[in-house]
Amino acid sequence: MAITAFTGSATVQEAVPRKRSWVALVLLLPGLLYLVLFFLVPLVSLAITSLEVPSATTFGQYDAAFNWQTYGVVVSQYGTQILRSFLYALLATVFALLFSYPLAYFIGVKARRWPILQGLMIVLVIAPFFISFLLRTLAWKAILSDDGVVVGALKALSLMGPQGHFTGTPVAVVFGLTYNFIPFMCLPLYTTLERLDVRYLEASTDLYAGPFHTFRTVTIPLSLPGIVSGTLLTFIPAAGDYVNASSEFLGGTSSTMIGNVIQSNFLVQLNYPAAAALSIILMAIILVIVSVYVKRSGTDDLL
Repeated sequence: MAITAFTGSATVQEAVPRKRSWVALVLLLPGLLYLVLFFLVPLVSLAITSLEVPSATTFGQYDAAFNWQTYGVVVSQYGTQILRSFLYALLATVFALLFSYPLAYFIGVKARRWPILQGLMIVLVIAPFFISFLLRTLAWKAILSDDGVVVGALKALSLMGPQGHFTGTPVAVVFGLTYNFIPFMCLPLYTTLERLDVRYLEASTDLYAGPFHTFRTVTIPLSLPGIVSGTLLTFIPAAGDYVNASSEFLGGTSSTMIGNVIQSNFLVQLNYPAAAALSIILMAIILVIVSVYVKRSGTDDLL
């Protein structure tokens, strides 16, 4: 740092030594340690595990190696589950967006004049977080079971055959994913729409723009950060979900996702390299998809 002093017509610059401040480093240190211990170390351990080979003496034990063939084996063996996981996650994200946007728009824009109603609706949106994810999914399994109210009503109205069922189908899995992740979609949308300046909407109307044109050219672009955040918070965990697709909940043998395969390889088959390789492949694909999506949406600052 330099201090400039004016003495008559001459200018004198005095160099002052820059003082290093350790306050920022001390404040960052706990966060850095947390990331190293609970993110970097497990990730490195996962990568090392994915390269191991089975022990020649003990079942379930693996020796350190560089067995890259595991990645090719799991992709060829579980490629269907990988594609199915991303398809289900994409469908759940789209449906969650379609359900959540009108709700978030009403809470964030229309309900501003009624603060009590706005607060009540926000509480109703976050209320599912007070109940366990597993309990909510089990509740839907009971509701949608073959002897439940929904299936019974559909059969009574001849909208479903006598042998028809809902649980154990891809529709039930996508339904469960959509329901469980709607709050993750709705809350970012609400926080963005709640800050929306309604004068832009009024100006669009004054310029003779119709409601749909105003929504498409004004509301959507202004709420794009909330849309991107909500879709990321929904798509990423939905792609790796294993609860809804499990046969104990809403899924079945024909609708398993990559999360179910990882769980089976890790806990049942004790095939740790395969489970680790599938986890790394899942993370890599999600990272590429998210990077391209954020780049194309023009919201790079979210990364």
